[in-house]
Amino acid sequence: MLLRPKRNSIRGDIVKRLFSTSLTLLVITVLQGVPAAEAQTRYNRTQSDVLLVAPDGAILDYTPDRREVIVSRDSTGRRVYLDHYGNIVATEMRQNANRRDSPDEYPAASGGYRTYGNGGAQGGYGQDSADNQGGYRDYRQYRDGEPGAVTGGIPGQGSISRMPLEDPSLPGVEPAYPQEASIDPDQQPAGEPLQQQKPIIAVTKKPQAEITALQVFLDREGISPGVIDGHLGDNVNKAVAAWQEMTGETLDPNNSEDIMQRLTYSGGLPIVDYTITPADAAGPYVASIPEDYAHKAQLPAMSYTSVTEKLAEQFHMDEGYLKALNPNADFSLPGTTIKVVNPGPMKVGQVTRIIADKAKKQVLAYGADGRLISAYPATIGSSDTPSPTGTHTVERIAFDPGYTYNPKINFKQGDNDQILQIPPGPNGPVGSIWIALSKPTYGIHGTPEPSKIGKTNSHGCVRLTNWDATELAKMVKPGTVVEFME
Repeated sequence: MLLRPKRNSIRGDIVKRLFSTSLTLLVITVLQGVPAAEAQTRYNRTQSDVLLVAPDGAILDYTPDRREVIVSRDSTGRRVYLDHYGNIVATEMRQNANRRDSPDEYPAASGGYRTYGNGGAQGGYGQDSADNQGGYRDYRQYRDGEPGAVTGGIPGQGSISRMPLEDPSLPGVEPAYPQEASIDPDQQPAGEPLQQQKPIIAVTKKPQAEITALQVFLDREGISPGVIDGHLGDNVNKAVAAWQEMTGETLDPNNSEDIMQRLTYSGGLPIVDYTITPADAAGPYVASIPEDYAHKAQLPAMSYTSVTEKLAEQFHMDEGYLKALNPNADFSLPGTTIKVVNPGPMKVGQVTRIIADKAKKQVLAYGADGRLISAYPATIGSSDTPSPTGTHTVERIAFDPGYTYNPKINFKQGDNDQILQIPPGPNGPVGSIWIALSKPTYGIHGTPEPSKIGKTNSHGCVRLTNWDATELAKMVKPGTVVEFME
């Protein structure tokens, strides 16, 4: 008997490769700042035998506006029109071609797809109606049971937002300011450079666009790479290893096609447009953050110093990378459209055990079933001022804490020999979060310098980026076990 390959399985493989390749090209185009006119060279086709076929099989009776689409090619050389979220708008096909062999076909789920924008519900798999032709997949929808399925797509330009850092309405959280932290001086910016670790997994040299895509994917999974900056390093290597521990799968960071495909199931493109709002521009901001604690105590708040600092933290980015993506942007002007990374919502869950791995410079958070929930790069102690040893517990959680400087308990800074109350804010000594431990004066907290996490040593405590510390704080409660691993 002659065995024939399953036709629809082949179609599914082809369309995945087509979409991943198209999405990769789109991300590189966005990151490299290719002008729309350049990216759409030879846009119009005038041959009478060329048709524009939508994903649902409908033939378009119009040519998409060049400002609304990006043109790429599939593996057979045909033009594919994508919107700015990576969705396929149409594929060019010759009139005498057999449309049922198109690589845009995709078997529909049981019951068919939801109604597509230009009319008619799509039929289920195996139907031969002219409208369906075997089931063209609408990439804006996800089927139940697919990995990483989400409800809703990427927000439109200007609608993207992140969860606020301040949320004290949780068990074990103390009332709002004045919440205070009093710790060893691990907030000092000057630290000991770490010895470069050997890569946990071999990653070849990659374009910045592909590294950004990898970092965004890991961030969405709750396995933080730290600041997203388009660069490889220990924080990325540690995150890849932690993701493999969490999922039991193997992630090849060199397989950009696979990473882009995974991104389609977890929120779409890694880079999106964002429009600066009046609230973004208004602040409040401070001109600068002084080094002297006596001067810090005189400020109304330890606020951000600029719109770029605020937005970089909001979107988990390195501030320098944000500026590099938008070299000509006026960040102080509401209505300005900029490019930002699209990290996705915070991880949720109930963490019952935390491991602070001193050797890896990483915090690992586990659930009651012993499975890894999330992981974060961290700055943990030094040889001169080591972090705690053994096992401790979470005592309390403070969002947007103030900071108590007490030279008799902590350290003496400059000529300051009196107790000082430093107001709260993301640029405070402990950042936006303080998770106090049962060992007095020690805790897990945020930082005013997220780009230094995992790259310098601290003076005793466990320091995370503000957004990572916030995510962790919302998953722990008093009594959560914290183990320090040498």
